Amino acid sequence: MQVSIKSFDVNMQVKSNGIEFEVRSPDGSTRHGDCYLTMTGLVWCPGKTSKKNGTKVNWNDLIAILQSDETRKAAVKAAKQA
Repeated sequence: MQVSIKSFDVNMQVKSNGIEFEVRSPDGSTRHGDCYLTMTGLVWCPGKTSKKNGTKVNWNDLIAILQSDETRKAAVKAAKQA
């Protein structure tokens, strides 16, 4: 994947606007979406979805998902089955 910072609205600590990352395929031809890292968590916006309509994950939930390889694999498996 190609990941680039589209907007860098931080001043040492991440502010409420957060940091916006654009995610593209490895060759750069396909835009998958944007990921926002904020002080409250992450927001995934597939395609051209706006930030307010994106999928939000707070830090506690993200920590629980990424706590171990087992929990991460279970979360990915569940997401792929949905």
